[in-house]
Amino acid sequence: MSENNTTIEGKFVTAIVDLFVDTSKMEEVVSALNSLEAVEEVYEVTGEFDIATVVTSRSIEEFRDTLKNKIMKIPGIKSVVSSIVLSSDKGPRSRNTKQ
Repeated sequence: MSENNTTIEGKFVTAIVDLFVDTSKMEEVVSALNSLEAVEEVYEVTGEFDIATVVTSRSIEEFRDTLKNKIMKIPGIKSVVSSIVLSSDKGPRSRNTKQ
């Protein structure tokens, strides 16, 4: 693996997963998301979505499984929009290691 490819604990795929949630189920959804190992960050947000998450996986197949068989099966989640992170130029997942 090249030096420019950084990983978080061996995980190579990072995705931003935005969720539309039944508002009456918000607390249950947040709790369920917090219990998933692949879900590293959970934010209740304003705007188009109700919740934004950061999900990491070892492969695209593992991400697909997490999305389809774990996240989308949580009662109260109406729909999701996911974006695979292609690169990170600033922040804790940044490939730019200069301080």
